[in-house]
Amino acid sequence: MQLASLAESSDDLFDRTIDTNLKGTFNTLREAARRMQDGGRIMTLSSSVVGAKLPSYGVYAATKAAVEVMGDILSKELRGRNITVNSVAPGPTATALFLDGKTDAQIEALSKANPLQRLGQPADIANTVSFLAGPDGGWINGQTLRANGGMV
Repeated sequence: MQLASLAESSDDLFDRTIDTNLKGTFNTLREAARRMQDGGRIMTLSSSVVGAKLPSYGVYAATKAAVEVMGDILSKELRGRNITVNSVAPGPTATALFLDGKTDAQIEALSKANPLQRLGQPADIANTVSFLAGPDGGWINGQTLRANGGMV
């Protein structure tokens, strides 16, 4: 993931981010709506930067906000099929995608940005997805669950 201020974002950066985050999710949601059996679960991945509104994340956050809205609308379009559609929006999580390219000071600051004062772990996000995919998540629909330790 490449980050830049809006003023410094190139058309190429914008197009690549749109193609990956927005168009990729659009294609997935469209096919899930067409092919999924009644009673299924659809989840998209957003990001807590949608709520945090961090500098240099403008293009990225915009695509993730659009992902959330598409999922919310699809949850209504699938009315009567008992299919839930939700987004999971992780905060800073200790993965290569997050850690690569950041200084130790940046990682430390972001790990302290939430009241739990730590980075999320992949298992934290997996447990959130598992909850929404399982029977206990059956009444949650058209929502974004921000798994970020209270950052946003």
